[in-house]
Amino acid sequence: MDLNTIKNELQNILSGKSGNSYDATIQAITNFLRTGQRTSPVAKEKHQIKAKETENLLSFATKNNLFYEAIDPNKYISEGAEQKVYINDEHTVIKLNDAIYYASWEDYFHNLLLHNYFFCDTAYHFLGFYQSGGKLYAV
Repeated sequence: MDLNTIKNELQNILSGKSGNSYDATIQAITNFLRTGQRTSPVAKEKHQIKAKETENLLSFATKNNLFYEAIDPNKYISEGAEQKVYINDEHTVIKLNDAIYYASWEDYFHNLLLHNYFFCDTAYHFLGFYQSGGKLYAV
């Protein structure tokens, strides 16, 4: 596969025009976030809009029934600065991420899409949003 083909595929994935079925919700969320922004926000503005993005995501999740409530505290394994990890079944875990290392939620979801493209064997499947301790998490 040549470099232009890969570039075009990545551009289509990030713009929500193609991808795997498990990426569809992630792409819908990034499209939703993108429609609420001005054209070409600079990095400084991205930091300022994360709180607004969180508000918008809460509304979006409510409207689209995207809250995931099946987190069993008894299945908690561990956490780092970025994620809280829970056992799901014998083959999978559930990760809660509050996008702390990203300037914006859009950047976080783009990172998921890129991960899924390059590492399809360990692709993330977005399950929804979860609220705990005043924070919003992607599940």
